[in-house]
Amino acid sequence: MDVKIIEVETKAEIKSKISLVKKNKSKLPSMTDGWRFNFSKHSKVKDYKTYILTTENTPEIIEGSLIINTNTPHQAYMAYVEIAPHNKGNTKKYDRVAGCLIAFACRQSFINDKEGYLAFDVLEEKKEDEIKLMKLYSQKYRAVRLNDSTTMIILPNGSEKLINEFLK
Repeated sequence: MDVKIIEVETKAEIKSKISLVKKNKSKLPSMTDGWRFNFSKHSKVKDYKTYILTTENTPEIIEGSLIINTNTPHQAYMAYVEIAPHNKGNTKKYDRVAGCLIAFACRQSFINDKEGYLAFDVLEEKKEDEIKLMKLYSQKYRAVRLNDSTTMIILPNGSEKLINEFLK
């Protein structure tokens, strides 16, 4: 799927693509590359699909990655989403990478008859980091927390808004 991310320095829209990764067919980001998750390892789980976001100009560089499961009973499940280390902090190269990936996961929920429901868990080593991240997901990506758990869900209305904001 074609998307546009923003180059922070120039504010230019950059043509990009979210692509399905075929199992064992390409090198995926890992902790040895400075990422928090080992996408190579996690992509091998049955029923999970791995996607990467790359730019048109540098398709060999992964800007973000997503692993989702759409074979769940009631909603799609976003197991992992992460942006490249060079897209974090004050010196990040691109913006909107996470938004595009999360909106894409929401779209997959609609496509796979889950009505736009997207669930995920926020698990951090420190409780204050979990709270901070849940607040970000709530404010920026319209997620709601289920009870007092670390599980969050994006409801169909929120999914539609994310799709319109990040994928159109």
